[in-house]
Amino acid sequence: MHIRVINPNTTSAMTETIGEAARRIAAPGTRITASQPSGGPVSIESHFDETISAVGVTEEIRAGENDATDAYVIACFGDPGLLAARELTRAPVIGIAEAAFHMATLISTRFSIVTTLGRTTIIAEHLLEQYGFRHHCRRVRAADIPVLDLEEEGEAALGRIIDECRRARDEDNIGSIVLGCGGMAELTDTISDAVGLPVVEGVTSAVKLAEALVGLGLGTSKYGDLAFPRPKAFTGRFEHLSRETP
Repeated sequence: MHIRVINPNTTSAMTETIGEAARRIAAPGTRITASQPSGGPVSIESHFDETISAVGVTEEIRAGENDATDAYVIACFGDPGLLAARELTRAPVIGIAEAAFHMATLISTRFSIVTTLGRTTIIAEHLLEQYGFRHHCRRVRAADIPVLDLEEEGEAALGRIIDECRRARDEDNIGSIVLGCGGMAELTDTISDAVGLPVVEGVTSAVKLAEALVGLGLGTSKYGDLAFPRPKAFTGRFEHLSRETP
């Protein structure tokens, strides 16, 4: 089984972190390819960042279709370009936020999310509503850490995340915590040990869900709105997509 884990930003160190976390959790026989777009934002912390990165995600899906890929993971907690990506392939495509929400509800009746910057809490709230998990989530919290600080600040950033997770444990009446950033992929065990609650992280959750879907023989439906896009003319920088069919 071949799973392509796509980091939608262009920071190579974060792509490596995400890839290593995915490989450690993957079953024997699962091959993980970690990739990133050739251009786009170095981190994703706004709606604008997500919009730009979504184009890169679709390019990575198209590349994966030429590389015998069985499933895809979009490793950004905003799940940028998720539905567009699903249109381009029959393989399962899983966003890490949706995966983490599903996993958290299987082990607890209430969870809180701990993410990076305060403005991204609103994006997470939008996803909770969209995916139907709003009533399971007690609160979306921010450690007020820029995404790249997870790579650059190390222990200091980890300490702030743990502090916020402890506040969630003590104040939110929850059973588990969801980590709200793909860059936190390697921190799950450390945070869980420090906080004493189950901690759910989206990259690893998505990899295991991808393995399950492939094992069940389930792929993205090509009926309805997730059918392949209709061939048509594109102009300007996207002219190369004209009349292309997946």
